[in-house]
Amino acid sequence: MKDFRHSHRPKKTTLVFGRKKVIEALQSGIYLDRVYLDKNAAGKDIELIRKLAAANTTPVNYVPVVKLDSFNVTGHEGVVAQKARIKYYELQQVISFIVEKGESPLLLILDGITDIRNIGGIARTAYCCGVHSIIIPDKGVGALNEDAILTSAGALEKIAVCRVGSLVKAVDELHLNGIKVFASEMKAEKNVFDCDFKEPCAIIMGSEEKGIHPVLMKTADVKFKIPMSGDFESLNVSVATGIILFEAMKQRMAG
Repeated sequence: MKDFRHSHRPKKTTLVFGRKKVIEALQSGIYLDRVYLDKNAAGKDIELIRKLAAANTTPVNYVPVVKLDSFNVTGHEGVVAQKARIKYYELQQVISFIVEKGESPLLLILDGITDIRNIGGIARTAYCCGVHSIIIPDKGVGALNEDAILTSAGALEKIAVCRVGSLVKAVDELHLNGIKVFASEMKAEKNVFDCDFKEPCAIIMGSEEKGIHPVLMKTADVKFKIPMSGDFESLNVSVATGIILFEAMKQRMAG
């Protein structure tokens, strides 16, 4: 989720380091954003950490020891974990909760968006527009850390966030629940204002640089574009998401 080359060093208070402490954290149910393991580390403790992380659906990054040293902690023993500031939810659990409330699901899928300022801004707009949940992959999206929460004005702590191992499989799960998937695509023929966002739906937003990954784009039921009067390549992803979500909210408020 985090690009090491462009990320800020996390605060020591958010870190758990040392094999025993990380094992205890995983066993006690403390929410961890991810675990960083020395790619050359071995032993029973390391195997246990891997198993516990898998059981808790906590992503594990295998990194060179220099990465672990960069956290500026002593005695890490080849493992450093970062505490999560938010709780992650199971996708099916969220869908079932929305449906049981008698509401039409409105979900947002973020693909490859690494700038935490964009993520924070998107979350803030999503919460204001009635989005029920934001779906992110466990890799390839900026970390939902303190900076992201601050940028979101706390919205990331109020909206349900689902972290999944595969966005393609997440879309399969959405389809099984009767949720239509829309994808924002600059070259699409359909206009965003001609989409029906009142029905149960999820909207995929990709990064400004690469857009939505082709494999994920193929899973979308509807592709649409935001019309622009000027000759310009694209909008900022946070701004584009705002335009789309306000259109969805307008439709839903109008009934």
